[in-house]
Amino acid sequence: MTDVASEQLYCATLIVRDAVTKLDALAIVALALDRPVSGAGTVRPQVLLPTGASVEIEIPKFGEPPPLAIDVYSTVSDDHAKLSALMVLSALEESTAWTVKPDFVL
Repeated sequence: MTDVASEQLYCATLIVRDAVTKLDALAIVALALDRPVSGAGTVRPQVLLPTGASVEIEIPKFGEPPPLAIDVYSTVSDDHAKLSALMVLSALEESTAWTVKPDFVL
């Protein structure tokens, strides 16, 4: 069995400039991707992508203004994380009115 905690994690972040709660954002991402939320009610709920990557939502700390961060994690490579993030970005552009921008170089 592979120890996931010891695997290298690559992260590509999408920035959402709209005010939205973590729970709502997670539900909207899951709906846009037509994927279930895994680990709902835990400290690290996520949406697992068919590419093998996963999506987590990071909210601003207390008193900080938006943006909201959508972190796309991959154990494969940095490019895999970025391509998966672009897939998420495309789905969100098609199904929401959010202003979403990648926080990485294309």
